[in-house]
Amino acid sequence: MSNKQKTIKSPITLTGVGLHTGNKVTMTLKPAPINHGFTFVRVDLEGSPMIEAKAEYVVNTQRGTNLEKNGVQIQTSEHILAAAVGLDIDNLLIEIDASEPPIMDGSSKYFVEAIVRAGIEVQDADIEEYVVKEIISYKDEATGSEIILMPSDQYQVTTMVDFGTKILGTQNATLENISDFKEEIAAARTFSFLHEIEMLLENDLIKGGDLNNAIVYVDKELSDATMQRLKKAFNKDNITVKPNGILDNLTLHWANEAARHKLLDVIGDLALVGTRIRGKVIANKPGHLVNTQFAKKLAKLIKAEKRNNVPQFDLSEPPLLDIHQIMDILPHRPPFLLVDRIIELSDKHVVGMKNVTMNEDFFVGHFPGAPVMPGVLQVEAMAQCGGILVLSTVPDPENYLTYFMKIDNVKFKQKVLPGDTLIFKCELLTPIRRGIAHMQAYGYANNKLVVEAELMAQISKRK
Repeated sequence: MSNKQKTIKSPITLTGVGLHTGNKVTMTLKPAPINHGFTFVRVDLEGSPMIEAKAEYVVNTQRGTNLEKNGVQIQTSEHILAAAVGLDIDNLLIEIDASEPPIMDGSSKYFVEAIVRAGIEVQDADIEEYVVKEIISYKDEATGSEIILMPSDQYQVTTMVDFGTKILGTQNATLENISDFKEEIAAARTFSFLHEIEMLLENDLIKGGDLNNAIVYVDKELSDATMQRLKKAFNKDNITVKPNGILDNLTLHWANEAARHKLLDVIGDLALVGTRIRGKVIANKPGHLVNTQFAKKLAKLIKAEKRNNVPQFDLSEPPLLDIHQIMDILPHRPPFLLVDRIIELSDKHVVGMKNVTMNEDFFVGHFPGAPVMPGVLQVEAMAQCGGILVLSTVPDPENYLTYFMKIDNVKFKQKVLPGDTLIFKCELLTPIRRGIAHMQAYGYANNKLVVEAELMAQISKRK
C-alpha cells in the first residue's frame, strides 16, 4: 500500500433513487486536494453547503448514518464512504442534488466501479494514519453491541452478528486486507427483516426500495395484506419466499452476505473518524449507533493524543529561519513580534519558537508581582507562526499584511511564565486558497501542551 494520499483522476456521475425518500438522485464524485478528506456537497441548496464526513456531525442512526451541519443533512452516508476507504482513497468531493445518495443495489459495488472508472491518482502528500498501540473499546450496554480496536500491522475488520432469529442465525465475516474489499465486501447488499419492512411501509419511510436493492428475510408469516402491500411497493405482480427464507428475485452472493454487509457498514461508519486506522477492528453485533459512537470516541482520542504529542527538537541546532529572516517575511516588529525562530517549514505545517523573558513589556502590568504571559498573546504568537507558513507561498512577502479572520476552540492548559521556551506547531486543516489559511495550532512549554486553537487568517497586499 502506498504511503501517499490518493484521490480520483476525474469526475464521474451516478444516478439512482434514495432508498428512504424515493427521489431521483444525481451524485458526482470529484477529485479533492490533499488533506481534504471526504466531503459531501449539497448542490441542490443555495450556496452548495458542504458537510465534512466527520463523526461529530452524526445526528441519527435509525435507518443509516445521517449527518447534519448547520441544518443541512446527508442521509445514508455509509455505503459511498465504505467504497472510498475500500479503494484506498483519502480525498473525495461527493456532490449530490438531494439529501441521500442513490441506493443502487444496496451495496457499495456501483460506487466502487465508478471510482475505478474515474481512476485513482496518487497525490504529493503523505497519508495521516493512526497507529493503534493499545486496546480501545466501546460497548452499548443496552444492546450488548461492542467494538474493540487492537494493534495490528494493517487495517483489518471482523464482524460477528447474531440476530436471534432462526432464519438468519449467527454469522461472521472478516476482511484481512483492505485491498480485498472490492472482491470480498463491496457487493454485499443491505438487508432487512419482514417485520421492519412492514413498519417502514406503514409509515411511508421506504419509497425507493425494490427487490433489487435489499435482501428481505422473512422472519414471520407472510399475510395476504402484507403480500399485497409488498407487491404495490415493489411494483411486482407476484412475490414468493425462497426456501432459504428470503423474498424472491434475489440470489445471495455469499451465505454470510448479511455479516459482510455489516462489515461494509463498519468501514463506512469508521471513515467518519477522519484518519486512516492501522489496527484490527472486532465488531460484535455492530450497528450504526455503536459504530458511530465508537467513531466519536476514537476521533476524540486521536485528537487528544495528537494534541499532547509534544514535538521534540534540538534547539542548539541552527534554525531554519532566524529573527532577521523572520522580519524579512512578517510585517510585525518589536514589541509585537512574538516569534524568534522557525525550526521547520513545509507546504502544510510550520514549527516556531519564542523565548519568553522577564524583559517582555506585557509583564509590567500582567501581573505586578506575578508575571504571566497573556493568553491572547499566546494565540497571537501562534498566528504569527502560521503567518510565516502563508507568506512563504508568495514571492514578495514584504508586500503583504496578515489579518485574523476567525479563532475557534481556544483552550489554555498551563500558565506561561518568564524563562519558558514556547514551541508552536501550526498545521493546515485545508489547503491555502486565495491567501486564506485554516490551521490547527498548538503551543508547548516544559514538555506540556499550554495552548491550542483553530485559526483562520488571510494575507492581503499592502495598499
